[in-house]
Amino acid sequence: MKKILQYLFSHKTLSREMAKEVLLNISRSVYNEHEVTSFMTVFLMRSITIDELQGFRDALLELCVPVDLKPFSTLDIVGTGGDGKNTFNISTLACFIVAGAGQKVAKHGNYGATSVSGASNVMEQLGYKFKNSNDVLRREVEETGICFLHAPMFHPALKAVGAIRKNLGVRTFFNMLGPMVNPAAPDFQLVGVYNPEMARIYNYLLQQTGRSFTIIHSLDGYDEISLTNDTKVITNTGERVMTPRQLGKRSVSAADIFGGNTPEEAAKLFVKILNGAGTWAQNAVVLANAAMALHCTGQYKDYDSAWAAAVNSLESGNAQQVLQKLIALQS
Repeated sequence: MKKILQYLFSHKTLSREMAKEVLLNISRSVYNEHEVTSFMTVFLMRSITIDELQGFRDALLELCVPVDLKPFSTLDIVGTGGDGKNTFNISTLACFIVAGAGQKVAKHGNYGATSVSGASNVMEQLGYKFKNSNDVLRREVEETGICFLHAPMFHPALKAVGAIRKNLGVRTFFNMLGPMVNPAAPDFQLVGVYNPEMARIYNYLLQQTGRSFTIIHSLDGYDEISLTNDTKVITNTGERVMTPRQLGKRSVSAADIFGGNTPEEAAKLFVKILNGAGTWAQNAVVLANAAMALHCTGQYKDYDSAWAAAVNSLESGNAQQVLQKLIALQS
């Protein structure tokens, strides 16, 4: 690692092959935590290159515990995290609304490294038990419409650096990797990114997969549709900027989408919204993200049709029932 660090400190970048080798070694615990921390810090000081990101992704996927959810056509809604906004668990809530609308979901997530409550924190609070058994996960999708994939159970490298990421408490390149390494390789993805540069990189990488995707970036820095500002929307076919009124029928304030101070608070808010008792603003933000995800599947003629399906899922109680069924299967 010393040679690699000296190489990087001289303002050089890693080739795809070099990046892959380093991450494979991190997964195998070849380096100590101080070396890994120093390595991660390099990418806080400069932008990551596409070759480096591809190499890191290659390593994670090579070591990944595979998940086969065929013949289901699955979707994932995931943000890079690291936007520092501490919103409630918008993406995860949107996944349950999507599942309630009849679209199968393979949600990939992790503990919050830079936020109070990541997807894994809230799912754990709700009583979900993390697992990597293909048969059990397939049963969950079949019977409830959704399963949750806790990233460290599928990616040794993520497990190896979990404590370091939490101690650092800042965004690292692992935030960028999360949305690209869902072990179920979902057919559709809604990916939220925290800045325009990341949107450009993701657009390049996702175009190569041949799968249907939508990238979203709120222009005031959220890695999801926040309705606090306009949102850049990038798909396989192009990009546009959409207003809060187009996406959620209204604007909201940052205070409206605050996520609480503890995982327990986040879980209570999660259940409250899913039960239909959320505020107008909270509902609008969740519905906008769910609608954009549903629209990404191509099953709806336009965004407004997808919005109507999301509203029906929440207001009919279908989304809530998905959660109840999923937790019931954990016993």
